[in-house]
Amino acid sequence: MSSQESGREKEIIELDEARLQGQAEIWRYMFSFADSMALKSAVELRIADIIHSHGVAITLSQIASCINGCLTSPDITTLARIMRLLVRRKIFTVHHPLDGGDPLYDLTHSSRWLLHDSEQTLAPMVLMENHPWLIAPWHCFSQCVKEGGIAFKKAHGREIWDLTSGNPEFNKLFNDGLASTSKVVTSAILSGYKQGLSSIESLVDVGGGIGGLISEIVKAYPHIKGVNFDLPHVVLAAPAYNEISHVGGDMFHVIPNANAVIMKWVLHDWGDEDCIKILKNCRKAIPRENGKVIIVEVVVKAEGSGVFDDMGFIFDLLMIAHSSGGKERTEVEWKKILEEGGFSRYKIIDIPALPSIIEAYPDDQ
Repeated sequence: MSSQESGREKEIIELDEARLQGQAEIWRYMFSFADSMALKSAVELRIADIIHSHGVAITLSQIASCINGCLTSPDITTLARIMRLLVRRKIFTVHHPLDGGDPLYDLTHSSRWLLHDSEQTLAPMVLMENHPWLIAPWHCFSQCVKEGGIAFKKAHGREIWDLTSGNPEFNKLFNDGLASTSKVVTSAILSGYKQGLSSIESLVDVGGGIGGLISEIVKAYPHIKGVNFDLPHVVLAAPAYNEISHVGGDMFHVIPNANAVIMKWVLHDWGDEDCIKILKNCRKAIPRENGKVIIVEVVVKAEGSGVFDDMGFIFDLLMIAHSSGGKERTEVEWKKILEEGGFSRYKIIDIPALPSIIEAYPDDQ
């Protein structure tokens, strides 16, 4: 065989391998929802909690015996098949004893994030995001491309806030999901932004809900005078915290004065024009000499290879599914709205969580 023929045969083999790999990837993406559903079932069955409560690796029979709410004996065969996938996805681990005994299942660094009673858990978010009502808008993406409009409204005939307000059970599921992620991100802010917080004398949390973030910041930095700012009906439900003032209002009108403003996962809910309005009000609320705005948001990185970078693209689609015009932004997109909002200087600070901190300074500083 000539070198030309050999080279041609190699090209054909490589092309066949690429086509096969391409087919395999489409199969994988086609059924990627299976990972979510297996994960959801593990959370619903509290499998991580059951293993954790034993303190050691346990068998499927032991797991099954601790599952609550069964009308009959749990189907161990079905459980085994679900666990087989979750082990392959490294959510759990399995050990096969040398003596031929039953396989023993244990937690991994991933499944520890599924513990319901842990201070740092994503279990409520798993249940929330995989609820049928929140899955439905994802089926409307192509319709949104063709017609425009809001995916959630196309799926349900109303926006997400209308659905939560009329369904107490779903509202609790929704609030629990958001609260769990808030705790995770708050912990990351406190550990990854110490220098940025230590120099602040007063801080207003815009869109602070019932005060979870600002209360934790002030607890860690008692010298900070904290203001929790949200809509009047929201702050009415906020508990009392030491050194925290709850202020009701509208961020599109005026924001309370402070040395610094913090906004966690607020701006991604809004389009550029609305974000610029909010930023201009932040600019008015802080001193020009040493004021700053602390924005806790995802920064989408087109070529990013960091541990959370892939999620930036997914969260951007999540905004299509669940928001009314929000989006995740690249650094270029953040720079544009910051400049138009009066903040031409900024720096991006990585913290150990999905979002980053964008620390922005007024133009005349």
